Amino acid sequence: MAQTTPETLYLEVARRAGRYAAELATRRVAPSPEAVASLERLDRPLPVAGDSDQSILAELDEVGSPATVATASGRYFGFVIGSGLPVATAANWLATAWNQNAALSVMSPVATRLESIAVRWIRELLELPSGAGGVFTSGDTMANVAGLAAGRNAVLRAVGWDVGRQGLFGAPPITVIVGEEVHVSLLRALSILGLGRDRAVRIATDDQGRMKPNELPTLRGPTIICAQAGNVNSGAFDPLGELCDRARASGAWVHVDGAFGLWARASPKYRTLAVGAERADSWAVDGHKWLNVPYDSGIVLVRDPADLQAAMSAGGAAYLPTSAELDPMVYTPEMSRRARGVDAWAVLRSLGRSGVAELVESACRHARRFAERLEAEGFRVLNDVVLNQVLVSFGPSEDTRRVVQAIQRDGTCWCGSTVWHGTAAMRISVSAAATSDADVERAVSAMIRLARG
Repeated sequence: MAQTTPETLYLEVARRAGRYAAELATRRVAPSPEAVASLERLDRPLPVAGDSDQSILAELDEVGSPATVATASGRYFGFVIGSGLPVATAANWLATAWNQNAALSVMSPVATRLESIAVRWIRELLELPSGAGGVFTSGDTMANVAGLAAGRNAVLRAVGWDVGRQGLFGAPPITVIVGEEVHVSLLRALSILGLGRDRAVRIATDDQGRMKPNELPTLRGPTIICAQAGNVNSGAFDPLGELCDRARASGAWVHVDGAFGLWARASPKYRTLAVGAERADSWAVDGHKWLNVPYDSGIVLVRDPADLQAAMSAGGAAYLPTSAELDPMVYTPEMSRRARGVDAWAVLRSLGRSGVAELVESACRHARRFAERLEAEGFRVLNDVVLNQVLVSFGPSEDTRRVVQAIQRDGTCWCGSTVWHGTAAMRISVSAAATSDADVERAVSAMIRLARG
């Protein structure tokens, strides 16, 4: 089968992607049942002879595009998902065409250099220590894995145990402290690292999900405190400064899970929410949330990059050259990895400091508007809207669940559900760069209409 030239095919996909983006303003957010059912057309026996590139692309677009969830629109408010900025998508396409393996500088000088620059810019934006360093990961979960691995190895090294060589069998026990509102991604990281999610000491939280420092036990021996910057339901922040004070006095390691909330430090208006984060030892944050780059993009930063390298090192291999440049694979669980830093570099270059601050502040402004409009209609907002998260009750839990289901079926916008202090709630997460004032008004009007119906 004769194949289309790359230039022709790339131009065609750009045309189709551009049309998809243009239709986002008017299409449903959730796909229709008919569009989902049509995905059966894609499931067929593996062909003996391949189909043409053009026909494959056409089928992906004509069958696949209608069945997507329009997370790139301005009316998607589920799961703290960014809509993606056009410059990031374009840079992502170019990086994909380059097909670079960003494991080693010798494999791709451009990919590793752009990653190094983007990490430095992010560190500066978040006002973290100048010596801190890190790399891009596939998301916040793997950033938590990497940051906690650095902490695990460091606190054991301090008592004479080398995890890399000796493993965890027979190692001194590590006390891991989390809040009752710890996010599941951090618990997954603890499981992966052999630290055990059920072994973690859970600290009571207040009515907004913030850890209570006075509930911390006496800290002795190897200890890791896992703090949260941005509760996934309420948006609240653990008291990072107080936790770091306690940790410093005992030599404990503090890791901050800041998937979306740590970006508050990029805003002059909201950075006080995360005051004290700069005194932690490691940080995990997502790029595909508030920075609005395409999936998948996370960042791990560690106060002393040597701790991260020590945790990720697998020893030498004769065929893998070393370099004086940044070799990302020695700082991350992955070896082969896509050039994630290209997308983030493009967005940061496009927005600058003021643009990133505006991304954060506009989302928070939209969240407050949702809360104000819904409260004015007599519905109950369950959290203090300090950031971009809004929890809404429409009455008894069964009524709230009914409204959420109706919103998801309606297609005007998309919100998820959660349970907050025993009460079912609709969860509105605003992090898309595409969200406008008009999107908020259209979405909130649909919510009120469906709740009254």
